[in-house]
Amino acid sequence: KARSGKVSLEEMTGGTFTITNGGTYGSMMSTPLINPPQSAILGMHNIVDRPVAIKGQVEIRPMMYLALSYDHRIIDGKDSVSFLVDVKKAIENPAIIAFGGKSPEETLLGL
Repeated sequence: KARSGKVSLEEMTGGTFTITNGGTYGSMMSTPLINPPQSAILGMHNIVDRPVAIKGQVEIRPMMYLALSYDHRIIDGKDSVSFLVDVKKAIENPAIIAFGGKSPEETLLGL
């Protein structure tokens, strides 16, 4: 329904959190704005090869910026940073999502 542009305004209200992906349009970074009455919005951006320092060596790695805007009246900064750390871990290791936080071996072997 959304892809065909047939979602009504009424169907788009009442959310609490938004994920926006400007990366599909080449966006490198942004500061996403919260849509009231939502509490937060996560902006995901374009993945680009960049030079980064790894154990004292410069290596080219795929990098993506994430930006989290949140209402400080509702969400504590410490919790927001913890959430971003968890998102980073999940992006770097998709098995965390696919296997419910366990390694594929633990899941497949029933450990």
